This record gives sequence, structure tokens and C-alpha cells, in this order.
Amino acid sequence: MLFAGFLALSKLVCWKRQSESSAADQIFGPLQFQSDGTFQLSIFEDLHFGENSWTTWGSQQDLNTVKVMNQILDAEPTTNLVVLNGDLITGENVFFENGTHYLDQIVAPLLSRNLTWASTYGNHDSSYNLSRDSLLAREQRWPNARTTQMVSASTAGVSNYYLPVYPASCTASCTASCPPALLLWFFDSRGGHLHQQHDPTTGALVGQPDWVDESVVSWFQATNAALVDAAGGTPIPALAFVHIPTNASLAAQERGVNPRREPGIDDDAPVAQQGQGWCADGVDNGTCAYGGQDGPFMAAVAGTEGMVALFSGHDHGNTWCYRWEGRLPGMEVEGKGVNLCFGQHSGYGGYGNWIRGARQVVVSRDAEGEVVVETYVRLESGAVVGAVTLNDTYGQDRYPETPNDKTRCPTCS
Repeated sequence: MLFAGFLALSKLVCWKRQSESSAADQIFGPLQFQSDGTFQLSIFEDLHFGENSWTTWGSQQDLNTVKVMNQILDAEPTTNLVVLNGDLITGENVFFENGTHYLDQIVAPLLSRNLTWASTYGNHDSSYNLSRDSLLAREQRWPNARTTQMVSASTAGVSNYYLPVYPASCTASCTASCPPALLLWFFDSRGGHLHQQHDPTTGALVGQPDWVDESVVSWFQATNAALVDAAGGTPIPALAFVHIPTNASLAAQERGVNPRREPGIDDDAPVAQQGQGWCADGVDNGTCAYGGQDGPFMAAVAGTEGMVALFSGHDHGNTWCYRWEGRLPGMEVEGKGVNLCFGQHSGYGGYGNWIRGARQVVVSRDAEGEVVVETYVRLESGAVVGAVTLNDTYGQDRYPETPNDKTRCPTCS
């Protein structure tokens, strides 16, 4: 019965892959490990294209960001998937008529290298003149895009989906003997303002909740359970991506990030987490510090066996990873070993002058078949910093400290 159930769901997964991500799959094929047993992701976040779009300065920052992307991708020729992890565009600074056109600049370095990519959307990707739906539609004009929408609830946001990564030995056809070797989960933490909406009483822009919606949490848990069941009950290694970090990252920071055991810049304190500024009853009136609405999402991520790491952006001055084990101060949810990682501010738009870069993640298997996740940050200078292995002893092993370098140039902010 188990094999029959697995066969049925494998056919379902294959059908969904063809229908919901058909262009990329038909042209590039499904995501797969390379023949050397590795799969590499390059994570760009907080690109903030379109900042002060009406000025020469703003245009120059976009050109600087494109240069960063080209430099990093040239230095990382083995990239298999690019992840754009939120705040692609500074939505409050763009015009209704052409806000999504900044995506053309963002993906140009990827298209020129024939790379495929997947996005999450951030709080700045929703504003009066910019909607997440229009961003998705613009992305899907290119067959290289794997960004899609798998949760249709009106409160869910848009960029909620998963991508399976298959073994190198897996053929193009979908068979019961070839389950995914890795799952990539993408979550929409929402935020920003609702598209073309004003408060009818005050005329103010209408804020959008900035946490992963419970409908998405339910979808994630049910979908992951079905995939695990299809794999014979064996947990599937997974990585997850969300723009705004959870309260667990704030609790980890307040407990203390060790620069030798969790190397990285730790300048953004306190972490700006999901639910910041909202009340527990869902009211956003500036009277509450944190509403706790990300609790179900934290519990789901922490409780998912096989989940190795959750990668976030949003806080431009944080670049560390923290192994969440046990109960952090002020938290009810207990961690079970998932790593909470920030990337590196990649864009010249957005606040801060920390040196730009992009987190790299290389997934492989050791001689015993166990998944190995190595990660480091490639800087625009060409240097590599913060190289660590996210294994069972991460948080105990010692690494070189990450230098807190800044970008200095005549046209930079």
C-alpha cells in the first residue's frame, strides 16, 4: 500500500511541477544535483531597485547593484539556482506605470548567464503603486523564473511555493523510484502597504500584515507531510526562504551571537521580526511592539524534521547564522536544530553601507549519505567571509571572525 500511495503522489507531484512551473521545467528541466553531487544556491536579497527612481542618484544605485550581481555571479560559476530573497524593489519610490519594469534590470545578469531563479517578496515589494501579483506576472514573462504561487487564500500573500531538487541520477521522467533529494520552501512574509488602497476615514495607506499567514502554515505542513509519506516516511532535507525573520532570530540575537562560533556582522539590533509593531489582536496602530503572529510559522519550521536552515533578509546589517536548539529566552516554541541565517545586503538601494554581497549555499552528501550544508558570503570585493558548515556542531565549532567592512565609493550612499 505504501508503494502504491507513493506512486500515486509521485505522479501528482510530477503533474504539478509541469503545470505550475511548466516553462522553467520544460526548458531547463527539474532542479537536480550536479554529477559531482553538489547543488549551489546564490542568495541575493534587499536589492531595492527603484530607490529614489526620479533622481540620477537612484539610477546610479541600480547600476551599482547590477555590477555587484555580475561580479558575484562571475565568481560563482557553479550556481545552480539564484534566490531573490525579498525587497527586490523599493515599491514606495516607483510609479504605477513602470514599477515592475525594474525586474528587467534585476534579472538581466541571470538571463545573460542562462540561470534560473526563484523569488520571495518582501515588505517593500508591496506599496500603493506596486503589487506582488504584478511582480509575479512580470517574473513569469521569462521561462527562467521558477517563482510561482501555490496558496490561493486572499490573506496568504503571493510567493508561497516549494521546489523539489532531484538526485543527479534521476531521469527527466517522473518515477516512483526518484523522490526529491532536497526541498526548497519559499514563504511570503508580506508587509508593506496594500496596492491602490487608502483608509476611507483617514486617507492613509493601508498596511499589510507582515508575517507568514496561517493558511500558508497549514499548506506547508500538509504538503510536507504528503511528500514525506510519498518518500516512504523518510524526512526530506529542506531549506527555507522568507524575507522578514521570525521572533526566534531576535531571541537568538538577544541571547548573544558569538562572532567566532556564529560569524557575521551583527549591527542591526534589535532584529526587526515578523509581527513587529502589531498588536496580538491584529491591530496595527503603533501601540504594540510585537503581536506574536509568527508563532505558528516558527513552530512549523522548528518542528519540520529535515529542515536544515531558514534564510532571511530585511535586516541589512545582520549576516550571521544561529543554530536554534532548545528554548530561547522569551520564546514558547522550542528549536530542534534548525539554523536561522541572514544573508548579505546585496543592493545599493536600501539603508546602510555594509559591503554588498550574496550568501552562497552548497548542499552535498557525505560518504554516509548524510546531507552537508556549507555556506559563505561572497562579497563584491571578491572576498569570501563567514564560511561555515551547518552541521550538528555548528554553534560550537570556531571560525574566523567576519570583518565589518563598508562600501566606499563616490556615488554610494
